Formats: sequence, structure tokens, C-alpha cells
Amino acid sequence: MQKSLDQMNLQIHHVISDLSGTTGLAIVDAILAGERDPRRLAQLRDWRIKASEETIMKSLVGDYREEHLYVLGQSLEFYRKYQTMIQELDIEVKERMGRLPAKVDPQQKPLGKERNPRKTPRRTEPTELRRELYRTYGVDLTQVPGINPLTAQVLLTEVGPNLDRFPTAAAFSSWLRLCPEPRISGGKVLSSKTRPTKNRAALALRLAAQALHRSQTFLGDYFRRMKARLGPPAAITAVAHKLARIVYHLITTQQEYDVTVFQEQERRTADRKRSRLHAQAKELGFQLVPVESVP
Repeated sequence: MQKSLDQMNLQIHHVISDLSGTTGLAIVDAILAGERDPRRLAQLRDWRIKASEETIMKSLVGDYREEHLYVLGQSLEFYRKYQTMIQELDIEVKERMGRLPAKVDPQQKPLGKERNPRKTPRRTEPTELRRELYRTYGVDLTQVPGINPLTAQVLLTEVGPNLDRFPTAAAFSSWLRLCPEPRISGGKVLSSKTRPTKNRAALALRLAAQALHRSQTFLGDYFRRMKARLGPPAAITAVAHKLARIVYHLITTQQEYDVTVFQEQERRTADRKRSRLHAQAKELGFQLVPVESVP
């Protein structure tokens, strides 16, 4: 639809961020129904739209040529058809997930609150997806920082609800190709890069790792340390590898994610940072004083 509006010299898609929202679709439907008055079109504005009615009016002054209107109508028809197909696919996915055996009854053992809930859920994310994943896995993978319901769903579709075919976490990480594969010749390591892969589960874990760059958790701190030491690509691989091992442990042991384990690691990391800073200050002839001690 955006291309068609560009051809008509309409700027409404620059004023409204989501053309497929309530206001955008209402205006497009009215245009295709024969309405050309910018004021009447702007009055279809939803109250949540930040742009004023006058701004929307100015963006609706254009060239309503017949051929452009035809293409706009076709674009809208295709959009709605694809939306219907996506909804049908969501229903099919939900039905197939419902056939998977349950490892836990959410009624007897309710699902806890989501660790990092979105302010605005994605349209493609079914409402009960997290609950179904919890029922199928037996544990809530979304408690792990960086892993959201869509990431957990990709893991389910790629490896299934069980990881029995992988005897160890190292074998699982190797299958994902998140482990270094050193090339050695004559006793000398020539390269220790990971093998390239198109594994969707590995890609999902890499995206989850990348989302931790600002996370105030142990994994977020680990990502930033690896990024400073190895660079962004290697840091993403290292954190994805750690996420894979955490996921393997949770699924195979049926243990919930325990944040206290990582809190202890965070404490040790903070202690190392303080020791390093004290040593650097002493080397430069300074002495660090805790903020609490400053009058």
C-alpha cells in the first residue's frame, strides 16, 4: 500500500507510523469508497494518533488517478488476504501444539509472571503461546534473560519438546554450531571459528543474545565483557552458546531458572572489578574511597 500511496503523492504513511492500524485502514477504505475530501478523511483519525487533524489533512492532498486507485485496492486486498492466512496459520499452530504431550499442568502448577513483558505484544505472538510452551516443556524458558515466547517456539519447532537425542549440553551446542571448531595443523591452531550454519534454532539464540546488550543481568554483563574483549560477532556467539547450555539444563532436568545462581556469579564479577580498580588506582598513586565513606 505504501508504494501505491507514494505514486498518488499522498504522505499519510509518513504521518501515521502504522498504516495497517485503525486509522490507516479506515482512511484507505474511505479513499477506495470514493471519498476525496481531506477534512472528512482526517476525521477518521483515531484518538490515539499523535498527529493532529490538520497534519493528516495536508498529507492527504495528492493525485487520485484511476490506475493508482486500482493498484491501491489490489494492495489492500492482498494485505487482508495475508492477514487472514496468518490467523489461520496461528490457529493451526495452536492446534498442533495442543497435541503435544504435557509435562506439567498449568492449572495445578500455575505459570509465573513473565520476566520481561513487552509493553506492546507483537501481533504474530498468540496470547496463550507462553502458557502452551510451559505446558509442553515443563519449564518456563522465558524466565531466562533474552528468551521470549517466540524464541522458545522456534526452539520447539526445530528440536522438539525433548533433548534426549543430545547426551550432553556440549553435544547440543555442537549441533547448533555454537562451539568453536579449531583447525590444527602440525600442532598449531590455525583457526578456532565456529562453523557457518543456517540452523533456525541457532539463529534464534543469536538474536536472543544480541538482545542482552543492555540487560542489567549477569548475561548482559557477560555480553558486554565479551564484546569489549572479542568484538560483537564473537560476543553474540559466546552468549548464544551460554544460552544453549542453560536451555539444555532447564529442559533435561526440569528445573526452573534460578536467578540466585547467576547473582552469585554477578557478585564475584563485581568483586573482581573492584580489585582491578583498586590495583590500577594504587599503581597510579591514588586510593579509592567508597561513596558511603565520603562526607
